[in-house]
Amino acid sequence: MKAFTKLKYGGPEVLQLEEIEKPTIKEGHILVRVLANSANPADWHILRGKPFFARFTFGLLKPKDKVLGADFSGIVEEVGSNVSRFKVGDHVFGEKTLGGAFAEYICVSDAFCAKMPKEIGFPEMAAVPIAGLTALQALITHGQLKAGESVLINGSSGGVGHFAVQIAKANGAKVTAVCSSKSVEFVKSLGADEVIAYDQVDIHQYKGKYDLVVDTHGNLTHKDYKRLGQRGVVVGFTSMKHMISLLLSSAFSKFNLGQFTASPNPIDLEKLASLIQTGSIRPHIERTYMYHETPEAIGYIEAMHTKGKVVMVWQDGGDKLS
Repeated sequence: MKAFTKLKYGGPEVLQLEEIEKPTIKEGHILVRVLANSANPADWHILRGKPFFARFTFGLLKPKDKVLGADFSGIVEEVGSNVSRFKVGDHVFGEKTLGGAFAEYICVSDAFCAKMPKEIGFPEMAAVPIAGLTALQALITHGQLKAGESVLINGSSGGVGHFAVQIAKANGAKVTAVCSSKSVEFVKSLGADEVIAYDQVDIHQYKGKYDLVVDTHGNLTHKDYKRLGQRGVVVGFTSMKHMISLLLSSAFSKFNLGQFTASPNPIDLEKLASLIQTGSIRPHIERTYMYHETPEAIGYIEAMHTKGKVVMVWQDGGDKLS
């Protein structure tokens, strides 16, 4: 099968499209023929081996896992023993955090997948797993957002942010979103009640107050969280210096500030599928690439100015929408 492999750390140019052995089915796993992927910031962090401490998981001197990629959607080709949730022919989406998705086939635990909603396309559902799970878990699992509460979402136009705005609205929250002035209309179209353009208003001096602050961009300081919110959730960091500063400040503070890495599970994936099925949320795809353009797709999102998501489609997958 074809797959994008990485034998050393570096930029998108180190990815090689080559023929490798098709994975064999395992107990508790399903074999999926991949029809679409999406690119995430985690992909280029893993590809470059940055931040350096991540190499203790992904390989110190060179990558342990050859095939890059987490998000996918496709069709179940084979079902392993002790799997009851899926059958051959099911349309599924999911993620494999440690990689392996940028390939024609992926063998993945059934706990990391869910069935696709009817009449929703493979590209749309490939855009959901990491970004959708991160948004959902930031708001609901860790942020404990309740109907009627107010939430500030910093970085509201990106992959995680654009899902967060929609999920917060679907859960009955009043949403104030922060983005650039060029993305204001896009974020309003997602349902935000109020939008703050960070290039017109200094968010580090802003005096608003919210029940929950979720930072998907990763540039808020500990003082910002305390000034703006009753509690907060950190989704990302802009630099190692920022991460260390924020975590140290949090360690010596009583302010409720959570930090996490999204974890795939059937309940949350099925919740996302249900929200998409009912039209409560919709993935926004800014660009679509063919599978052989995967390095270009990763290079595009590394610039960090994407509205919504970037997806890649495999042969026979791009035109098949359901």
